[in-house]
Amino acid sequence: MPTYVNDLRLTELNTGEGSGTWGTTTNTNLELIGEALGFSTEQSFASDANATTTVADGTSDPARAMYFKVTSGVSLTATRELTIAPNTLSRVMYIENATSGSQSITVKQGSGGSVTISSGKTKVVYLDGGGASAAVVDALALIEGITDGDVTGPGSSTDTNIVTFNGTTGKIIQDGGKGLPTGDVVGTSDTQTLTDKTLTSPKVGTGINDTNGAELIKVTATSSAVNEVTVANAATGNNPTLSATGDDTNVGIDVTPKGTGEFNVTASFMSGVFSDRVNAIGNTGAATTINCDDANVFTATLNDNCTFTIASANGVSNRASSFTLVLTNDGTAGRTVAFSGATFKYPGGSVPTRTTTANATDIWFFFTPDGGTTFFVVLPAKNLYN
Repeated sequence: MPTYVNDLRLTELNTGEGSGTWGTTTNTNLELIGEALGFSTEQSFASDANATTTVADGTSDPARAMYFKVTSGVSLTATRELTIAPNTLSRVMYIENATSGSQSITVKQGSGGSVTISSGKTKVVYLDGGGASAAVVDALALIEGITDGDVTGPGSSTDTNIVTFNGTTGKIIQDGGKGLPTGDVVGTSDTQTLTDKTLTSPKVGTGINDTNGAELIKVTATSSAVNEVTVANAATGNNPTLSATGDDTNVGIDVTPKGTGEFNVTASFMSGVFSDRVNAIGNTGAATTINCDDANVFTATLNDNCTFTIASANGVSNRASSFTLVLTNDGTAGRTVAFSGATFKYPGGSVPTRTTTANATDIWFFFTPDGGTTFFVVLPAKNLYN
């Protein structure tokens, strides 16, 4: 009787067999050899379960093909095993996982090793045909001997330049026109030290840390921001500057300590914008308010008997504040002045005698150590004229 013990399961006739059918058997074997060198598809998984495909003896079978595309009649819900039988076959195969359900399949033959193929991927494997202990092996897993060589492209090539792909006329390799950097290539998730790098308008996410990784500067993004801070260094003999800049015409700088912290300036003298602010009240009328949030120096012209109300002295605990009032009489002599909004204490317990003559100027000084509850008042300069 014929046997099928070869790796392609072809019909092998014993001596004297096949009389009158030898030609048919031979032609069938030749067709099966061609099938073994070709491509074929099989719905190996009819259900969502492990399956076995057996190469048929002496007749056409999809699993005989060198390139074997495996499909499924249902969507697989987990990795399923495909056993290729019989376990004595020894051959090389390209196996494609074209099953539904986006699951991997594990190809095996016996109790030996197996190869897992991800959904939509193809692997080159070989079946060792070892019987009950047969294994399926990834044929490309142990490829060795790849050596360095030249890459040839259509354009000119420059040493140490970056090679790029150009898809205009196909995927061709060409000179990228950019030199390879010296040293290590910067990685997006690597911890590296950069030296002598120029950063133009970098975007800082949340802040800048020091060399120990501790917080140094926090950065907060403001939607549609138009104003910013400009820092400039200086040449010998000049001071570096911290400037408020931006689209607005007038831009200030706010310095906000945290909690009870303080803004300290370690300098013996502060000039320029750190001088006292002057608020020109103008004519006083019969009543006017001196708002200590507006300035430290107030100028006013007394054009009526006037009561001055003091408002908004420094309310921060353990802070003293003061202001100066430069008060000039108009052309009418003898007008009176009074103060309200706090308890006022004067030298000797009496209100200082002010100059009441026309067009004369007196300078008043007010000091409070308790946030405006009590003011100590003196009149250090009197009877001044232009």
